[in-house]
Formats: sequence, C-alpha cells, structure tokens
Amino acid sequence: MVARLVAPVVAFVAALVALVLVWPALFGLQDQLVIAQLIAFRALMAIGAIGAVVVLALLALVPVLRRTAVLLGVVLLAFAIANAGILGARGFAQQPASAAQASSADTVTVLSWNTLGGSPGADQVAKLALDHGADIVSLPETTDAFATEVAELMRAGGSPMWALGLSFSEIYEARSTAVLISPDLGEYTVESAGGTGPPGNTNVSPTVVATPDSGEGPTIVAVHAVSPLRGEMTNWRSDLDWLAAQCASGSDVIMAGDFNATLDHMIGRGTDGGELGACQDAAAANSAAALGTWPSEIPMPLGAPIDHIMATSGWTATSFEVITSLDALGSDHRPVVSTLTRS
Repeated sequence: MVARLVAPVVAFVAALVALVLVWPALFGLQDQLVIAQLIAFRALMAIGAIGAVVVLALLALVPVLRRTAVLLGVVLLAFAIANAGILGARGFAQQPASAAQASSADTVTVLSWNTLGGSPGADQVAKLALDHGADIVSLPETTDAFATEVAELMRAGGSPMWALGLSFSEIYEARSTAVLISPDLGEYTVESAGGTGPPGNTNVSPTVVATPDSGEGPTIVAVHAVSPLRGEMTNWRSDLDWLAAQCASGSDVIMAGDFNATLDHMIGRGTDGGELGACQDAAAANSAAALGTWPSEIPMPLGAPIDHIMATSGWTATSFEVITSLDALGSDHRPVVSTLTRS
C-alpha cells in the first residue's frame, strides 16, 4: 500500500524536475545556478537518463519496487527522448564553406578560437586562419603580443591582418582578448578601451569592440563572457545582457568568440528574430547548433556549444564548421569558422 502511494509522488516530482531541465525557460530558470550548468550538456543528460532507465529496469524485477521503478523509468525515457529531440532539431551537421562562397563578393570568413593563453602556438593559429581564408579572427584568452605574432605569420603567408587587443590583467592571459581583421575590411579602432565591466565592457574578461574608422562596414565584436561559475552568475548574466545590447536592432554587427552560453541560456535575450539581441547564430542557421565546442577533451556530440559566430540581419551565414582536428594542441575549446555573406 505504501509503495502504491509513494510511487506516483516520486514520479510526479521526477517529472517536474525533468520538465524544468527540458524546458527551463518555461519557468525563467535557464540562467540560474545548477540548471544553467546542466542544460549546457543535454547529450550527457540524455545518456545519463538512458543509463538510469537500464538500472530501473533491473529494479523493477523486485516486486516492492516495481511500480516506482516503472513510473520513474517512463519519466526518464521521455526526458532522454525530449533532450535528443531538441539536439536533433538544433542539428549536428557540419557545413564547411565551399570555394564559391569563399571567393564571392561581400563575403567574409570569420574564425574564432579561445586559445587558452596561446596554448596551440602562433604558427598553428596562423595556419588555421590561412587555411580557411579568415578575414576576421576572434581570439579570447589571447594577449596582444601573441595576436601580433599570429598576424605577422599570416602576413608572411600572404594575408596581412590588423591585430587589436584588450587586456584587463597583465598577469592572467585569460583576461585578455584579441581580434585580427583583414585590411580589406578597412581600418578599425578598439572602441571599448577603457575600464572593466559594464557599461563599457563585459565584467571579468574583456570583449573587444572594434569599429570601422570610415564609418562604413560592420562593427566587429570579439567576445569573452565569464563562465557561469558559483560566485560569477550575476556577472555572467550581466555579460550576456551587455552582449545582447551590442546587437541593437538596425545595427551592422559581427560578433564571435567564447560566449560561455548555449542557445538555451540566450532565450529571452533575443530581438527581431535574433538569438542574442538582433544577432543571429551562424550554427543555428546551418543546423549545427548542437555541435559541442567545449571541452575539447570529450567527443564533439557530447560537448557544450558555447563558442559562437553571430551577426545582425544584414548578413547570412552560409556555412558553419567546428574544427576537431586540433583537439590535441592544448586549448580546451574547439575553433569555429563561418562564412557570412551580405544579405
């Protein structure tokens, strides 16, 4: 009798928790501690749920536990299917740029790689950028000196670049961000050069906002939002709000970098059809938004898609790719590359 009463209660609580993790935005919890960390890894949650279903199937062989085990198993199976469905809808498709896209007019190739303090080495970063014909290279956790070295190597490789950087610390490389910009896009100046944190920047690590000196062309934003760790949740939410504000309606913006946020975390921060402000996510546009970019130590389908390339509606993302061939070079992030074409 007790089992008959307990089983539905346990199943109801489990179903409520499952609903929160599947659709946290329904409760406004997508950017809250614990939930924000869990939903970044939907694939791992789904796998864990399937593993629990197997255990519950064995427990169901015990008569006194059968009712509870069956009900919990149904809830967890539905939870796994729901997460798999969300990931499937966002997509695991790699969409490399074609030669035609790379050579067409009004087209820019954007590369982003959190280098973890330049761990892969300047030669590897330069080679990757040259191989993909990058016009914009966003480099979170990268010093200005390292970016300059990359730019010099790219110049030697036939693709000169302006190197612009911003640092909040002379000691911690994680608190530096750099961006390389092709002279073909014109001359750029760093706008967010003073102070740390809002209203002029992200809170803990810098975001480089570069504006064209001529007044024509896109504002280029090299992003590094703080990680959503305990003690940094307020700063993390503030960073996402500040980044959304950079993509104001009617603006011309290309932003790329380490957002430390998946599409789930951006819900409620989009306008005019954008995922973050009016900026649209290149991965989402190419059915690749479930591809994990962090950490590089685990298989890509299981990782968190927290590195993004985004742009306002004047641009169309015609390709998006997560590079996995460089996972062993020291950075805990995977590079991402996208081709953007003027709409």
